[in-house]
Amino acid sequence: MRPVDERAIRASFLNASRKEVSSLTLPPGFDDIDFDRLDYLGWFDPKLPKRAYVIAEDGDRTVGILLQRTEQRTRVRAQCAWCEDVTLRNDAQFFSARKAGASGRNGNTIGTLICENFGCSDNVRRLPALAYEGYDRELARDMRMLRLREHVAAFVRELG
Repeated sequence: MRPVDERAIRASFLNASRKEVSSLTLPPGFDDIDFDRLDYLGWFDPKLPKRAYVIAEDGDRTVGILLQRTEQRTRVRAQCAWCEDVTLRNDAQFFSARKAGASGRNGNTIGTLICENFGCSDNVRRLPALAYEGYDRELARDMRMLRLREHVAAFVRELG
């Protein structure tokens, strides 16, 4: 992921009001983030724990998404739709996002399951187990990284 600064983050949101963008809190340790190891940046707002933010890339543009974490009464193991991690190291949480523009102002949303702690970038960088003799683990890891970026970009495009 290309490095971004606070100004670029605040200017990138598709589905948030100016008030929501101006009140967002950057993630802890923002100045120390290693963007080379991220496919997207995700964090929870410490002031509003059900609110989360994702900064991602869609082609050459940086896009910000405001997400709402759903209330989850029971723990359910589910697969993250973005990283497709099957080792179940993380719980997946359902997040919804208001669509951009008039559609979002009319209450239209989309949702998906995402790793609860936004650990997708770490998940896809782990070398997979050796599936068979001659299995190219590095290529498999690279393909998982590519699919993660594709899944996040597809979600961004669906927002409008």
